[in-house]
Amino acid sequence: MSDRLGLGTLGRIPEASRPRITPGDAGAGIVHLGLGAFFRAHQAVYTEDAMAAGGGDWGIVGVGPRSAKVIDDLRAQDGLYSVTTLAAEGRSTRVIGAIAGLRHAAADPAAVVALLADPAIKIVTLTVTEKAYRLDPATGRLLLDDDLRGDLETDRDPRTVPGLLIRGLAARRRADGGPIALVSCDNLPSNGHRLRGLVDYLATATGHSDWVAGNVTFPGTMVDRIVPASTAETLAVAAGELGVRDEAAVHGEPYMQWVIEDDFPAGRPAWEQAGAVLAGDPRPWELLKLRTLNGVHSAIAYLGAVAGRETIYSALEIPGLVTAMRRFIAEDIAPSFDPPPGITVVEYGDQVLHRFANPAIGHRTVQVAMDGSQKLPQRLLHAILDRRRAGGIPRWGALAVAAWMRYVRGTTDDGRPLPLDDPLADRIRQRLATAAPTPAGTVDALLGLDTVFAPELAGDETVRQLLVDWLTELDKHGVEATLAGVR
Repeated sequence: MSDRLGLGTLGRIPEASRPRITPGDAGAGIVHLGLGAFFRAHQAVYTEDAMAAGGGDWGIVGVGPRSAKVIDDLRAQDGLYSVTTLAAEGRSTRVIGAIAGLRHAAADPAAVVALLADPAIKIVTLTVTEKAYRLDPATGRLLLDDDLRGDLETDRDPRTVPGLLIRGLAARRRADGGPIALVSCDNLPSNGHRLRGLVDYLATATGHSDWVAGNVTFPGTMVDRIVPASTAETLAVAAGELGVRDEAAVHGEPYMQWVIEDDFPAGRPAWEQAGAVLAGDPRPWELLKLRTLNGVHSAIAYLGAVAGRETIYSALEIPGLVTAMRRFIAEDIAPSFDPPPGITVVEYGDQVLHRFANPAIGHRTVQVAMDGSQKLPQRLLHAILDRRRAGGIPRWGALAVAAWMRYVRGTTDDGRPLPLDDPLADRIRQRLATAAPTPAGTVDALLGLDTVFAPELAGDETVRQLLVDWLTELDKHGVEATLAGVR
């Protein structure tokens, strides 16, 4: 198939798959940092639906911080791409026309800074993954590496996401660009509060704290949709549904949720008309999702990958795994926090497990497992700490962490290699290389990663013994035999 998706071929695709707005009609009002599959299948979809329902100049200028491939693919398609919704009973594909422009930060950071200063831009949203914020996962404190120091202390082009933000805000101040909302859509606990703390630090360091305090808000959010990485099959399905090629196609599950703190000083799209929840405080929703969905997702990924299962769906077929996850939710997660009003954590957890069991979503275990050192604190370790502070014994949370410790050794139970795609990969390997070749040696070596395990947790002998016990079982019997004994 030679013809490609674009403005010139829109009239050839099925009418039900066409954008719900006329591409190019709306002016740009939002800058989004991070053009990954999740943004394209989530925030961009909500924003197009909001413009279709409530109007407004809320087109999105998408900024790729690093890789240029997705930008090149989208530019070749006039900013258009498709989202295929995959359910057990069937699928549907729609083209999204919410992208009003594209920029590559690594190639032209000055253009991104100028964009952030533009008075027409009222909102900046971010899906840049946990590590791009340069925050210590264990403490939440800013990690001042050489790149970030250069962004703060020199006038060279910014190289980091925090550097782009503070340079853009400084330029906005000089241009009298007016108030703006910075909106983290990443899986960080209290993501709005954390982004505020990050920017406040940078603003103080660069002399802009008063202006930021009076002109910038940081709405918190909770985002939810399972969006696996695109594959050749994703592109083939999109081509079959549309009748033209789409090199930027993404796919995801039917379920979508977006909870947003309503704090936008210069206005916002009518997201509530697109199904988003506008809330006064999204933090209970954040904890619900981080611990009950993301934490369980990570646990399944580590156990499944070590057992040699390629997808989350196939991992759930391991006898005893669903039972272990239900006990994890009921006994460790549910008692660790207060959920949003009207929500039962166990019922939400059952819904999560049902979503994970969607056979049409080929979410790979190693994809979910990547960047574990960045994800563990908010997904697993904070819940374990809260249980310990309340006097609880987090047996199932410890199983999940022990599975991560087993995973980072780099082999499946039958000896095949596993990738260690993690910012701390070198440190993890170094600590394992010098550790005693026993479960206790592995546990002690990895608990010494102070940017992952807070001192209170690393020094907790009860947690340490739980980890040693589980890792002993995993080493001796393997994942499948260990889970087969769960009742």
